[in-house]
Amino acid sequence: MGMLQEFKDFAARGNVVDMAVGVIIGAAFGKITGALVNDVLMPPLGMLLGGVDFADKAIVLRAATATDPGVAMKYGVFINSVIDFLIVALAVFFLVKGINSLRKKEAAAPAAPAAPTREEVLLTEIRDALRSR
Repeated sequence: MGMLQEFKDFAARGNVVDMAVGVIIGAAFGKITGALVNDVLMPPLGMLLGGVDFADKAIVLRAATATDPGVAMKYGVFINSVIDFLIVALAVFFLVKGINSLRKKEAAAPAAPAAPTREEVLLTEIRDALRSR
């Protein structure tokens, strides 16, 4: 029973939940960037390069036969994946850069002075009353 409670404590910890949310959002972001690369960026790039479709680019090592599917190195898919990675890396870079700049601004901002205690307020009132006499 102790191991089950230990697992529940681990799973309910804030860091684990934050990490799970990050993984889910990262997977969705990966799908978005994949669609951006494959459906938005690569078609015009292929058109500029003379109608090349990178997804179909491959080096055939062994041709397909009726019984064997064949072997090909699909370097076009690799190029799409590299561009996909670069977009994700750039987005993460800008995200981290933004967070770091916010942290620097928070650190540079002076801390608000502490509110005076009740005793200090009373002593200030006594001082002001004595000065006015």
